[in-house]
Amino acid sequence: MIREISKEEIKESVRVITESFMTVADELGFTAENAPRFTAFATTEDRIMYQMFIEKRPMCGFFSEDGKMLGYYSLAKQSDTEWELNNLCVLPEHRHDGIGDQLLQDAFKRVREFGAAKLNIGIVEENVRLRKWYESKGFMHTGTKKFDFFPFTCGYMEKAL
Repeated sequence: MIREISKEEIKESVRVITESFMTVADELGFTAENAPRFTAFATTEDRIMYQMFIEKRPMCGFFSEDGKMLGYYSLAKQSDTEWELNNLCVLPEHRHDGIGDQLLQDAFKRVREFGAAKLNIGIVEENVRLRKWYESKGFMHTGTKKFDFFPFTCGYMEKAL
């Protein structure tokens, strides 16, 4: 089941995000020292609280029948017609079960309900498997940018809704 998370579920959301993104960090050699701003190392309860209560970001979790959070995503409004998908993730032991697809479809539905025409996302460009997955879902690659504080290239993608 997918639903918006509550304040009480922020701690669990942080755990799901950091565990999920840590597999990418491990695979690509990111550490807290060489990539302190990477999601696996930069996500904290305070940060998610700020996004929930100050930025008013919609945040959703995928929950098992016994109530365990297995996946997560949030949305950030960029304009009246564009939103950004953030931190879409699934715990490693539950990947390839269709949870990511369900979360993505839920994000599409929510953004359409907000009246938006486009959903944007930033990814680790070197994560070829993830880029191909998003392309298979209709996202188009729009460019890249290199930041001094990341040991990777940021890739940008968008999907017309």
